Amino acid sequence: MKTVEEKIKTGVVALVGPPNVGKSTLLNTLLGQKISIVSPKAQTTRNRIMGIINGEGHQILLLDTPGIHQADSPLNKEMVKIALDSLHDVEIIIFMIDVTYPLPERLTSAKQVLEKTGKPVILLINKIDLIDTKTLFPILEAYDALFPFQAMLPISALKANGCDQLIAEILKLLPTRPRAYPDDIPTDVTERFIVSELIREKIFNLTHQEIPYSTAVVIDSFKEEKDRVMIHATIQLERSSQKGIIIGKQGKMLARIGREARKDMEELLGTNVVLKLWVKVVKDWSRNMRSLRELGF
Repeated sequence: MKTVEEKIKTGVVALVGPPNVGKSTLLNTLLGQKISIVSPKAQTTRNRIMGIINGEGHQILLLDTPGIHQADSPLNKEMVKIALDSLHDVEIIIFMIDVTYPLPERLTSAKQVLEKTGKPVILLINKIDLIDTKTLFPILEAYDALFPFQAMLPISALKANGCDQLIAEILKLLPTRPRAYPDDIPTDVTERFIVSELIREKIFNLTHQEIPYSTAVVIDSFKEEKDRVMIHATIQLERSSQKGIIIGKQGKMLARIGREARKDMEELLGTNVVLKLWVKVVKDWSRNMRSLRELGF
């Protein structure tokens, strides 16, 4: 482990953009491990998560943020606020879209936000593996006219294509200073937080309609023992009618959520995990500011 005092290229980089364009996938790919949950459903990420990317002579503190979107509910407004607040104290902003996202005419408000920060902005166009080169050129031209980006990089976060170029562009803009963290720490969030997110990821991927968006996960206990970790968690829902869906017939859905989450937890923690799940209803928690504060928003 290298000392904190060594001077290297380092600084905070915010990863922002519309929902579901691959921000969490990119963070996990750059880290080489999973700390940010991934789902094909929009608005999966609710909190700011820092990935600490260590390399030869650099340490990039990359903030994965909730998707910036037109918010109406208190929960969604808090998510957008988290994303926008992340822009204040960073050296660089990475603005990420994907090839399926509408062209710049839909991004007027995002342009205004980027202009106000005065920070250098790198544009990432993700999911280029889905299109051919001829389709990519008009997208690049359209975004080039939108904003004076420091660089515009086509990438595939899932396949790690273009990630080396992204790191190189980031390092051009970062200052030289002592590293903020030892080089063996991959994130500033706790294992307890990641565990709760893994449970929520399985709910997003296994259930439908409003269920994922009506769900929060609370870790009631996280106890490390000699050869295992004991975890007790509560899945919080908004309405009684949702409880039966999460539990499933003869408890099969809840068992599947627990089974798939436990597998990821054991890979994360490097030991056996005993996971106990409970389900409770907290009426309209996502619209109640007190409930949101209790959940850490």
